[in-house]
Amino acid sequence: MTPSLLRVGRSQSPVVIVDDVTGDPERVVALAAAIAPFPDAVGSHYPGVRRVLTGSDGEAYAYATTLLEQVAPFIGGAFDIDGFDWIEASFSMVTAAPAMLSSVQRAPHFDSLDAGYIAVLHYLSDLPDAGTAFYRQRKTGIECVGPSNCNAYVAAAQSDDHALAGYTNASTPAFEQIGMIEGRRDRVVIYRGCLLHSGIIPANMPLSDNPRRGRLTANLFVQAQR
Repeated sequence: MTPSLLRVGRSQSPVVIVDDVTGDPERVVALAAAIAPFPDAVGSHYPGVRRVLTGSDGEAYAYATTLLEQVAPFIGGAFDIDGFDWIEASFSMVTAAPAMLSSVQRAPHFDSLDAGYIAVLHYLSDLPDAGTAFYRQRKTGIECVGPSNCNAYVAAAQSDDHALAGYTNASTPAFEQIGMIEGRRDRVVIYRGCLLHSGIIPANMPLSDNPRRGRLTANLFVQAQR
């Protein structure tokens, strides 16, 4: 494994990158394919399908457990925490066509208002030009959304809704891109869920629900212990 630490934006928010985290991503893809097809991501704004992992998923669940054990030292060092609780893990695939996105799905988003809520994203597909980007809202200057600025962020986002079309893959009149991570296969990227972010979904990317063809990621969330 090869870790590196970036700091993005005026907030200098930490973003951890770990390459070659498993050394055998095809095995993980096979685990995902074995439990496909995934259900629609009902109850969330995720633009596709998602399969939440539980203990009954055997090897797939064991993979997620091992992944968190492997990256735990990097999480502790970058975010200055002594431990964390595992909240959720899932296999996810983007399947929604750009024209079908809701206004929330078109804009960069945040996962939580809690700065201790941390996302661990494992790229499992070999798709050129895909990845994850981080943003600053131009009207407010907000990069990290919390209880004190959430209302201001939402109000500005609603007023700028007309300026967004399809997936946000780069800077727009409403949002400035402040960092970008290429979605290389077997790369993990770790960041605070309150940091505004969006998946980079190229126009030519297959919007397939087949784990061997589409944009397959493992999405894990942990909560820093206080």
